[in-house]
Amino acid sequence: MIDIRSITLREIQLPMREPFRIASGAMHDRPILLLEVEDAEGFTAWSECVGAAEPNYSPETTSTAWLALKEWLIPRVLGQRFADPRAVDEALRRHLRGHWMARAALEMAAWELLAHRQSKSLATVLGEAAGIAPPERRAKVAVGISLGLQDTMEALAERVQRELAAGYHKVKLKIKPGADVDFLAAVRKLVGDAVPLSVDANAAYTLDDLDTLKALDAFGLIMIEQPLSWNDLVDHSRLQKGMTTPLCLDESITGERSARHMIELGAGRIVNIKPGRVGGFTESLRIHALCREHGIPVWCGGMLESGIGRAHNVALASLPGFTLPGDLSPSARYWHQDIVDPEWTMDSEGWVTVPTEQPGMGVAVDRERIAALTTRCEVFIEN
Repeated sequence: MIDIRSITLREIQLPMREPFRIASGAMHDRPILLLEVEDAEGFTAWSECVGAAEPNYSPETTSTAWLALKEWLIPRVLGQRFADPRAVDEALRRHLRGHWMARAALEMAAWELLAHRQSKSLATVLGEAAGIAPPERRAKVAVGISLGLQDTMEALAERVQRELAAGYHKVKLKIKPGADVDFLAAVRKLVGDAVPLSVDANAAYTLDDLDTLKALDAFGLIMIEQPLSWNDLVDHSRLQKGMTTPLCLDESITGERSARHMIELGAGRIVNIKPGRVGGFTESLRIHALCREHGIPVWCGGMLESGIGRAHNVALASLPGFTLPGDLSPSARYWHQDIVDPEWTMDSEGWVTVPTEQPGMGVAVDRERIAALTTRCEVFIEN
């Protein structure tokens, strides 16, 4: 039973080690909306909203999510009793269009509450909900890294070589028009053809760029992620039919329905499941089941989450359909200091261990650091 009695919204400003640049802009510090949710028995869960400061990846932002949570979502769950997190998901989506990231933050907290109530790890609870037997769940998850746009081909090639030496199983390169084919050629020349590379365009291209996109076939990429518009399926279908490299859809996949349409249209051959983007774990499990049924590989992408969001992603990525390395880099990849203890690390062979020995997400929050980074806070308590 889920019985939420209080919810605290906090926005923090988490300093980054270095700017992260994609086709639509650069981020120097990460604004993160955190939720702390407490139930009637005193169990506490944490989650985070993956919205950014500006709507350059999605229409949602930290500010729109704050508004949606305060005005429409929190009133739907505060003081209410739910049989399980799936019932919470149903309450949050009923007669409400969009706001996937805001909904996800609250829905994912409900799953962590359930894990604490049952004295199970979050990964175990999600595996049971998916009907996955323990032997099929991963004890470790392969880690890939996402590299932002670099100023020169030489800088990119050097960075790829450095990250491969650190043990990453896959290197994903951000690309945009003018920083694509020549940059990849420079990387391939340095690292060879066998190194697992993928690229992510963050919707920077159109079908007018067809020749450039087809030229990417020459580089033996694992995938080309979201080359066309953020909400498109039809043009991706046309593009995929003319390319050998698998297209992976990210922004275009907002739930099981759009994933099913992708499969029916042949708009892609791989799906990036980001629970914070698709409305939470309930919808992520639906997409995971659909893709397993159709033999579509999935992986868990990153949204520059703190260690809290990272914990949720690692738990989800332990499911068997996640056959490609995820963007699950250690805390030190992005942050001078994370907000969890212990911080996330990977071993020398590029694996992150899935926490299963303690209830919940497997890491403790650093309340003092969160307090020091908080820029606004609001508490909602059942009357």
